Amino acid sequence: MEKFNPHIILSAAISIDGKISTKIGDSKLSSRSDSIRLHKLRSKVDAILIGKNTLLQDNPLLTVRYTKGKNPIRIILDSTGSIPTNSRIIKTSNDVQTIIAVSKKINKKNLLRLQKLPVEVIMAGENSINLKLLLKKLSSKKIKTILVEGGGTVNWEFIKNDLFNELIITLSPFLIGGTDSISFVEGKGFTKISNSPNLKLKSIKRLKNYLVLNYVKV
Repeated sequence: MEKFNPHIILSAAISIDGKISTKIGDSKLSSRSDSIRLHKLRSKVDAILIGKNTLLQDNPLLTVRYTKGKNPIRIILDSTGSIPTNSRIIKTSNDVQTIIAVSKKINKKNLLRLQKLPVEVIMAGENSINLKLLLKKLSSKKIKTILVEGGGTVNWEFIKNDLFNELIITLSPFLIGGTDSISFVEGKGFTKISNSPNLKLKSIKRLKNYLVLNYVKV
């Protein structure tokens, strides 16, 4: 990773077979104790990032709730700027700093709409969001740590571009299966195992029937 990049943590709760949601979008894989752990982690990072698909599917708040601490800056990847104004992210953006990352593909109508909202719009990329450029711009805003809670497609973009430092995965005691369910990493994938990033297991934490695995990139 280049020196200007923030420290990137990919985070997710996954089933034993590597899924983060069912084919109809059920992603309730975390336990209460794991949710508390996650929210403590959120309170320690500068920003939290998801893609638009995750926003549309889950309509999350991305705030700190199960523990005391500050809310991280919320970053939404939305290349066309079509985020719904009735989403909980937008409705709470007066209270929680929110950044919408768009590409030059955004039309004038959507750009004007976003500019009227209490959010910051960052343009990075031509037809899609250029993560390297976006991270450089975020770094200039003194954002040093980003927790990525995006879907499988967003995770793949960070992994394939070698733009992450560690993984924190909660292994949940469920089996989902199905070719249409969403995996932790989607996209085209690597053709050879040797192309995979080299990861080192930093720690294992047991939360009753769950395991929290922390890998760092070597």
